[in-house]
Parts: sequence; C-alpha cells; structure tokens
Amino acid sequence: MTASHVKLPRHLLATFLLLTATLAFSKATAHRKSGYLAQPLDTISRNMLGFKASDNPALSDGTLEQLNPTSYLSRTYTRASGQLDLFIAFYAQQRAGESMHSPKHCLPGAGWEIWDYGSDDIPANGRIYHINRYSISHEGQRSLVLYWYQSKERVIASEYVGKILLARDALLQNATAGSIVRIIVADQPGALETARAFASELIPQMQRCFGR
Repeated sequence: MTASHVKLPRHLLATFLLLTATLAFSKATAHRKSGYLAQPLDTISRNMLGFKASDNPALSDGTLEQLNPTSYLSRTYTRASGQLDLFIAFYAQQRAGESMHSPKHCLPGAGWEIWDYGSDDIPANGRIYHINRYSISHEGQRSLVLYWYQSKERVIASEYVGKILLARDALLQNATAGSIVRIIVADQPGALETARAFASELIPQMQRCFGR
C-alpha cells in the first residue's frame, strides 16, 4: 500500500490536529494583545422569554483560580414553569494551558454523569448556529445542557475547531478573546425547546457585548 492510501483513524487525526493547534496557539500567543468587551456581560437582559434573573453566589476563590476568566456572569432565570441556569466566562486573552474549560470535563469533575450528547442548530439573527447539547444526571436529578464558544467573529460548538481558529486569530490578528456560554435546565417536558429559545435570544446579546 502506498503512503497516499494510508488513512489515519478519526480519533488520531483529531488528536493530531488538536496538538498541532495547541503548539501553534502557544507560539502565536506569546505576544498576544488583550481583547475587550464593547459592553460588559451584566448588560445581558435580566428579562427574557418571561424569565426574570437573579444573581448566583460569587464563584469560590478556588473555582476562580481554576477557570481564570477575565469576567463572568452567573445567573438563575426563573418563571412559573421552572428555572434556567446561565453561566458565561469571558477571556480577554488566552494561551496554551489557559484556554476555556470544556463542560465535558468540568461536569464529570463536579459529579455529573454525561449519559447522552449531541448537538442543536439555533436560529438567531437570520442565521443558524451549531451548538452542543448534553444530557446529564446526578443523584437522580436529570438536566439538559446547551453550550458553545462565542467570540466577536463566530459561534462554534467544537473545542478542537475553536483551538485551530484561535491559533489563526492569534497569528493574523494578534487577538484571542472569546467566551464560553452554558445553559442548564431541568430535564422535563418542553425543557429543550425552552433552552433552545433562550439560546436564540442570548446569542445576539452576546454579539452586542463583543461589539457586533
């Protein structure tokens, strides 16, 4: 068999791409510049889809040290039919080892089991955005999670693609600012539709925070 016919398994190819992106990212961000939000995260509306927001307790010093965000937003949105948890972490600049923590690692570390995962397409501003969807459980409690990575230029689901694009941004624009956005709702009838509708409202508000 000639070398031109050799095919790498997908998981090895993904690992190779991630390692390559991480190396490029590390070199490209040695002299990176900080990015700033045009509007702070707390300008995101406290009233959406009949929900009213209340602030969650501040993150512990240990959690803040682990996540190391430039700023963050943590709220619970409540209405008669239930509640929704919103968490956003913004990073003005990133380098290898400092990049955003993926819920697929953080949730199991907090005791949650990811028993199903997939994706969803969210309509917003006349476009369709591809985001992650997880089903999780802990001590008999089941929840749905939607999350994505958002920057001034894009909304994406894949952390692998995100690292590659961040490396490109660092090389071409000397900027790596971005955020991770996570929505959690109790897994009950209508919960997914509610979370998707909330995400559809939230994505444009995040874009305004980035100055779009």
